[in-house]
Amino acid sequence: MRGERRAYIMFLTLWVLATAVKVLVASRLPLFVDEAFYWQEGQHLAAAYSDLPGLTAWLTRLGVEVAGGHRLGVRLPFLALGALLPWMVAWITGRWFGGRIGWQAGCLALLMPMSATLGILAVPDVPMAIAALLCLGAGARLLRGVDAGGALLLALGLVVGALSHYRFLGVIIVGFIALVLLPEGRRVLRDPRIWIALATGIVAWLPLMAWNLENQDAGLKFQIIERHPWVFSSEGLLFLLIQPLMVTPVLFVAMVMVGISGVRKAAGGFHHVQWRYFALVGAASTALIFLLGFFTDAERISFHWPLPGYLALLVGVPMLLTHWPKAWRRAVWVTAAIGLVVALGYYLVVSMPGLRQEMAGSKYYPRNFAGWSPLAAAVREELQHMPADTTVLAGSFKVGSELGFGLDDPSIQVLPHPLNDRHGRTAQLALWGLVSDGHRDKPQLLVLAPSDQRYRDLLARYHAVCELVGPLPPPRVVSLDHGFQRFLLFRLPATRQEGPCVTPAMAWVDVPAAGASVARGAVDVQGWAFKDGVGLDRVELLVDGHSVGDAVYGRVFDIRQAWPGTNDPQHPAVGFDARVDTRALAPGRHWLGMRLHGKDGSVEEWAEQPFVVE
Repeated sequence: MRGERRAYIMFLTLWVLATAVKVLVASRLPLFVDEAFYWQEGQHLAAAYSDLPGLTAWLTRLGVEVAGGHRLGVRLPFLALGALLPWMVAWITGRWFGGRIGWQAGCLALLMPMSATLGILAVPDVPMAIAALLCLGAGARLLRGVDAGGALLLALGLVVGALSHYRFLGVIIVGFIALVLLPEGRRVLRDPRIWIALATGIVAWLPLMAWNLENQDAGLKFQIIERHPWVFSSEGLLFLLIQPLMVTPVLFVAMVMVGISGVRKAAGGFHHVQWRYFALVGAASTALIFLLGFFTDAERISFHWPLPGYLALLVGVPMLLTHWPKAWRRAVWVTAAIGLVVALGYYLVVSMPGLRQEMAGSKYYPRNFAGWSPLAAAVREELQHMPADTTVLAGSFKVGSELGFGLDDPSIQVLPHPLNDRHGRTAQLALWGLVSDGHRDKPQLLVLAPSDQRYRDLLARYHAVCELVGPLPPPRVVSLDHGFQRFLLFRLPATRQEGPCVTPAMAWVDVPAAGASVARGAVDVQGWAFKDGVGLDRVELLVDGHSVGDAVYGRVFDIRQAWPGTNDPQHPAVGFDARVDTRALAPGRHWLGMRLHGKDGSVEEWAEQPFVVE
């Protein structure tokens, strides 16, 4: 009893601390772009949507109605579900293996980074994880004997899962496989009450099925066909390598051993049918996701997909640890605690603009979290200087959703964009009537996010925008974190202008290379810059945001082969050269930038790149 009480006190202490930090982070962290779109869906209530069933959107709407239209309000229901999850793990484990083991499993759920951070973001994985645990607990209960309570719990889990995500179908399949592999499970499946529960779960899929039938299976095609290449890719190895980091390495080994012992039946002396059921569910789910990682979507974030399987394996870990040497048991707890600190620390860094700026220039820069509040402020300021009937036009769903949240306007029109297609949002935007063909009869403020486009495709994107809305006037540039997040705001007149395509400027610094070390003294700077439609008047160089003079612009440097379709009248003389004096700079990292002056009067600050003064 003393051991159980100590375990409970440790669990409760961890839970209070972790929940408090999660609420703090969620109140400060800007909305991720997917969260903003779920908020937008919640403002257009429906039974189902193009990308997901309805529950995630309904929860965002609930949070806003209860707590207000700010980021914490959007995330509040998800924080509550995330706080509930470790209690569920402790309850399921404690029911079969005793209170002390149960509270230890709950502690592990609070420490494992992937489950510990659940709820900070308003994403469908939160209710889906709760649904997986409901089904897991129901399955274990039914193995002891089928009763109405167990069948009702299973039905509840199936309904919540069906309303959460298409991926919950995998949880259902894995649970069925685990039951079939166990003699007790096969007896469960012969009971009619189980089939009533399954029928209830099937009914919960009807809104999503109806949406797909009415919309040419757009959501189903995206989730199953369009999103995934379905060809073998070695990038699946990266998916496998990152998994031990997501759950911490020693705990990952422990979960693998739980899965192996479950497959081997009584290995390790565990004969408990519920323990083997948890191990089989976790092993089958995790192995299936690992295999699919070699064939499925590698472009979007997918490291969280194995979470339902990890939760099932986690239930069995404390029992396994009773057979491990003390040093290894301690290593599980220590490394998991370190993992929790790192995971929460990452979110804290991302939520603080000053710290986030330090990540600029690295591949870990969290662009999808950055700059939305300053953008909304800039848009409000621009609208104050435009006619009262001006509307906002976004370049992609990301900008439209984030601006919609920032301006409390869920009906901002969006231009066609490959991003809308790649994220399965085009069909939903079209249903709302928010996909613009570029036609307008009143002024518009066009907002583009060039940082979201691959640089090699950026000029083509600008020309595509010109085709839709006409030549682009001089933009207002909103540049954050040394330009690694940039937005361009264009005041479009009520009627489309005619003429050649005028685009924002394009530029590149060839010398010095990004991150290069330079000696104190005069440093050569070379590069190129152009602006389609009108050309550039001059290129002004900046160091740490301060002007250091103009470059000599107009050197012959023909880039038309790399940028087909460019129409800058100054081609091929678009190169520039300069010498920058670094003697006044302190040793260490500095930032080299450009201010590009167009012949149409535009002034655009370009993204900066780092260099190191030795």
